[in-house]
Amino acid sequence: MGRILKYLRGRELAMVGASLVFIVCQVWLDLKMPDYMSEITTLVQTPGSQMADVWRAGGWMLLCALGSLLSSVATGYFAARIAAGFAKRLRGLVFDRVEDFSMEEINRFSTASLITRSTNDITQIQMVIAMGMQVLIKAPILAVWAVLKIAGKSWQWTASTAAAVGVLVLLILFIMLLALPKFKRIQTLTDNLNRVTRENLTGLRVVRAYNAEEYQQRKFERANEELTRSHLFTGRLVALLHPGMNLVMSSLSLAIYWTGAYLIDRAGAMEKLPLFSEMVVFSSYAMQVVMAFTMMTMIFILLPRAQVSARRILEVLDTHPRIVDGAVTDSPAGQEGRIVLDHVSFRYPGAAAEVLQDINLTIEPGQTVAVIGSTGSGKSTLLNLIARFYDATGGRVMVDGVDVKDYNLSSLRHKIGYVPQKAVLFSGTIASNISYGDNGRGPADGAQIEQAARVAQAEEFIEKIPERYEGRVAQGGANLSGGQKQRLSIARAVCRRPEIYLFDDSFSALDYRTDRQVRSQLSEQTRGATRIIVAQRIGTIQDADQIVVLDRGRMVGLGTHKQLLESCEVYQQIAYSQLSKEELADA
Repeated sequence: MGRILKYLRGRELAMVGASLVFIVCQVWLDLKMPDYMSEITTLVQTPGSQMADVWRAGGWMLLCALGSLLSSVATGYFAARIAAGFAKRLRGLVFDRVEDFSMEEINRFSTASLITRSTNDITQIQMVIAMGMQVLIKAPILAVWAVLKIAGKSWQWTASTAAAVGVLVLLILFIMLLALPKFKRIQTLTDNLNRVTRENLTGLRVVRAYNAEEYQQRKFERANEELTRSHLFTGRLVALLHPGMNLVMSSLSLAIYWTGAYLIDRAGAMEKLPLFSEMVVFSSYAMQVVMAFTMMTMIFILLPRAQVSARRILEVLDTHPRIVDGAVTDSPAGQEGRIVLDHVSFRYPGAAAEVLQDINLTIEPGQTVAVIGSTGSGKSTLLNLIARFYDATGGRVMVDGVDVKDYNLSSLRHKIGYVPQKAVLFSGTIASNISYGDNGRGPADGAQIEQAARVAQAEEFIEKIPERYEGRVAQGGANLSGGQKQRLSIARAVCRRPEIYLFDDSFSALDYRTDRQVRSQLSEQTRGATRIIVAQRIGTIQDADQIVVLDRGRMVGLGTHKQLLESCEVYQQIAYSQLSKEELADA
């Protein structure tokens, strides 16, 4: 927990200092009130005492109570400011670090866990800081000061107070030893519940299509019940603290007054009144000591879970992305769009075998290159290495004559228009989705957005929407069809005007006519740019300048459609599985 506090800023540390002043002031005022209570008790019991003296002592006691209240309010204000500001900074730091993560780090943590860490875990730390400022600092000061106040009093009363504190400490330790393992498990179970919920929401159409509502319900209930059981176990243990503390405090009061009655009964006539007054004061101070330990139990309840949360947040903040910025921002002139894969191999972290093995490929500027192969042959991985979502584990990937590892990541991705296999849209408008991101040349204007939509054949359905380009897009594009989402994704890439287009099976949801029209417009409007198309349909790729055939991670064919039909067995199998010999001959 201490390591995460290093992210506190100077201003917040100054507020901690100010809070400390108010806490000391509050404790002093709280411990001053029993003195006035003793004075009032003595005045009431002493014949001939003036009522004005009683009112005066009572007035000072009331002022102490009011001052303590104001100090407590000030401490609470500073604590809330510090906790909220610190939580805001942690959320920003976690978000920024996750933004820098490569796909390897994202997969290692899982999306559900990262969501929990940036929300629930940070909330736990915020609660501890907000309460800790008022309790963790105040309790030791109050306990030590109250003990000093009662030092030198009757040893019987002191022994009773020490026994009560000892019982309270043992009770807290017993409960915490049982509860701590569960506190550690709760955060992991929260991750699991988030994962199940997220799966259900994102896959809702499939769930309903397969009548799997009951299965998902049982799956959710298992995760929910497991988390509930852990919460109930820790909640019941913690619930024992309050009656336990009340029992200890009541027993201490009884012990002090029983001992006091015994001492007063045996004291001389002149000693009875001072002893009675001393008993009243000692009882107040003893309650303050026990109250200090009682306040600390609140932190003991929250601290173990907050420590687990702090470790989980630090795991994210201490994880350094493996893909880091290089220094190159400008590539040599004359090679814009040239891509070279030099003996490239790649293995996913923890995988037993390589996904790509010894790939050698040169793509000249302006060429259209298609990549085809069976499922799992490494087609999408090839594009991920060019965009540097992953780093090759062997060989080099060169873009514009520069190794992609040497590029500043923003500069590399300014060169690329990427269309993923699964179309990803963001909540907003059609225009904001098409003009999404930064291409290094400033925001796109309306004409460029409309031109990109025409190239992607998206204008056809956009014109039917009353708001046209200001039409709303739901989260994930839920209010659009698969083909519409895919066309907007293509339009987004075109709007960037990049040197290199990467299409990862981006035409699969389009009908053959739209597919042909989009490819025709791309060839015409993006002339001079390099295009790499991953596809499964022969009709989509047969006009490419080069076709790369992958099989189990190896390049088994390279050439034009006609050349591969004559020389590559794998390509022949794919082609003949989709089209007849007559159709291929006509093509």
